[in-house]
Amino acid sequence: MKYAELVTAVQDYTENTFPTIDLNTMIRVTEQNIYNTVQLANLRKNVTGTFSTTSEYLAVPSDFLSIYSLAVVVDGVYFYLLSKDVDFIREAYPNPTVKGVPQHFALFGTRSNAVNDLTFIVGPTATAAYTAEMHYYYYPESIIQRAIGSLGTIVPGSGYANRFYFNVPLTGSSSGVGATANVQVTGGAVVAVTIVNPGCYYAVGETLTGVLGATGSGFSVPVLTVTNENGETWVGEHFDAALLNGTLIEAIRYMKGEKDLVDLYQTQYLQSIALLKNLGDGKQEADTYRDGMPRVKVS
Repeated sequence: MKYAELVTAVQDYTENTFPTIDLNTMIRVTEQNIYNTVQLANLRKNVTGTFSTTSEYLAVPSDFLSIYSLAVVVDGVYFYLLSKDVDFIREAYPNPTVKGVPQHFALFGTRSNAVNDLTFIVGPTATAAYTAEMHYYYYPESIIQRAIGSLGTIVPGSGYANRFYFNVPLTGSSSGVGATANVQVTGGAVVAVTIVNPGCYYAVGETLTGVLGATGSGFSVPVLTVTNENGETWVGEHFDAALLNGTLIEAIRYMKGEKDLVDLYQTQYLQSIALLKNLGDGKQEADTYRDGMPRVKVS
């Protein structure tokens, strides 16, 4: 099931047409629920980096969901760090300037000097710039087709009132719908455009604009990249029942539907998730090195 097929199915099942922004929100909520409920080997990947010799912290990838393993590579040999609590790291390695080959790690969270970046804390601090290899579950690209990924160089225009304009609908696309942005005007010209809702069905190179009050003209910005050109994901192609039923739950709540319908979709969603967990938490996790991995009995 691709994005367009999912949209059609949801609207056919509910006999309702939803605003694109709202329907996309329902789909993203469902995707987050699925990815935080089931651990699938299909949704894991590896990245390599370098341990810092001046800091006990290790950056986490931007699409990070949860950790599977973390290794330090010394002279081509892999040594896997053991997962511990932050308190253990602080107690076992109270002085971060005492260095060695990292042995343990913990998910530290954000730091005061990097409030938007998730980090690990390792112990001890690396004595050399060893290679780090992280195997982790990640948030896959959404099934929403051709959402705006990034914007290009702004044509600032002139004569606008100086202020922040919130949730400005971006217009000018021949096919794209639903994109909104926060726009900052300084000195009568647009100086920043931040995507709030990326919409769908946009094309690279399209020129977008928006209405910013009663004065000013000339502002535009091109679409630099879009995501998921074909509207496909692994879940959509292999376990579309979970994606459809989950989205239907959000749709019927949006419609303030009757409780029996909410319960029906909820039951169907849980049945779909059970099958998915049978694969991800059962068959794909038949044996693991560490205890504590979620498992279900495989039927």
